[in-house]
Amino acid sequence: MDDLHHLDATAQADLVRSGEVSPTELVSAAVARAEATGGDLNAIIHPRYEEAVAEAGGDLPDGPFRGVPFVLKDLDGTAAGLPLHMGTKVLRDHGYRAPADDTLAERFRAAGLVVIGKTNTPELGLIPSTEPEATGPTHNPWDLTRTAGGSSGGSAAAVAAEVVPMGHAGDGGGSIRIPASCCGLVGLKPSRGRVPVGPEVGEAWAGLVTRLAVTRSVRDTAAVLDAVAGKAVGDPYWAPPPARPYAEEVGADPGSLRIGWISQPPDGSAETEPDVALAVGRTAAALEALGHRVEQAAPPALADGSFVAHFLTCFGAWTARELDRIGEMVGEPVTEAGVERGTWAIAEMGRTVTAAQYLAGLEGLHRAARAIIGWWEVDGFDLLLTPTIPEVPPTLGQFGSTPDEPLAGVVRSTAMVAFCAAYNVTGQPAISLPLARSTAGVPVGMQLVGAPACEDVLLRVAAQVEAAHPWADRRPPLAG
Repeated sequence: MDDLHHLDATAQADLVRSGEVSPTELVSAAVARAEATGGDLNAIIHPRYEEAVAEAGGDLPDGPFRGVPFVLKDLDGTAAGLPLHMGTKVLRDHGYRAPADDTLAERFRAAGLVVIGKTNTPELGLIPSTEPEATGPTHNPWDLTRTAGGSSGGSAAAVAAEVVPMGHAGDGGGSIRIPASCCGLVGLKPSRGRVPVGPEVGEAWAGLVTRLAVTRSVRDTAAVLDAVAGKAVGDPYWAPPPARPYAEEVGADPGSLRIGWISQPPDGSAETEPDVALAVGRTAAALEALGHRVEQAAPPALADGSFVAHFLTCFGAWTARELDRIGEMVGEPVTEAGVERGTWAIAEMGRTVTAAQYLAGLEGLHRAARAIIGWWEVDGFDLLLTPTIPEVPPTLGQFGSTPDEPLAGVVRSTAMVAFCAAYNVTGQPAISLPLARSTAGVPVGMQLVGAPACEDVLLRVAAQVEAAHPWADRRPPLAG
């Protein structure tokens, strides 16, 4: 029982299935760890500990993760009766609670997962570091002075500290992969349309946002994707179904793949730190040793600087609409006092964008996506290897805004998303793997990007790398 928290979700579910451990024991152990680490992490901001233990003792769905403790992210984790504050003061002050489950929450429940609480997130998920004014910063279990990443930083911190074996996450510009990198976890951003985001919205950020989880093993990522993937009624688009369950890709031979790699952002938007660049080179060598054909190459279109301008045009408009939607949720317009300075500035920027300018921005992103995807579908590459972020996890306090520089947080964020955001635009699957650590002992994630709808190839290679270079015994100090 003392070692339950070291197990991944698949192993925990196996213990329940065999009768060796009950769901109540699993969930109670997770609650005990949540209470023991809560003051250090500030990861779970809406606990439901008593309710979760009671739920575990009841009639749980007989899904693949029956009785396994779980957390929902308090941004796009919409579950009936639970708080939904999105990192904002306005929703917090109104005490807003979701009226119904969204499709993903329903599927998590059907898988047998037991939600012990909701996790911290930056306001509206706009910044890749979880330190909202409304609830305070989440601390990285590897180094409490550093960020756990964002926007799924609360979930990532809870999983890395072994409170729960996996947690809900969402990704609009790196928000699954960046926290996974910062906290030493596996983070898969699925293909566009693979996992539903409805029914409250048909798409989020024009299809850039996808949702899944952060985990501690590739097999957990594959299994949870199997549990929740597939179109829902009324989805505006969806990814083609896989040829077989994703869990069957774990351990399958990927063959010899053509893999390109880079360690520096092609558009010059950031400078990769030496520890991170070294880790990319070592990962490329490890892939070559596994029999893959590895070369230093990347899509030339990634160097197009117009991409950022198109993204920012749309980003402002999306933020403005999100504030309007929150106003509809609480029954009154959101004012400047209800959100952070940076959020208000982004929304105000968005309110100056005309409908025609917004559509032109989307068209620009679509052109960039077509050019980038050609590297896989025309030039014949199978995977791209990059750092997940070009730096080690930054210290907290770098992403705030000031009255003189309200957009300072957005500017600081540019470097963090340099290797991630393009694949939200293209809709391709991408995964961050905890393959390295810096000289300071903090995690350094490596990103693999697959061709459109090719999660199967990504998972095969990720599992192959995990088997050759396992990370299960790497635990932060808070994990014990």
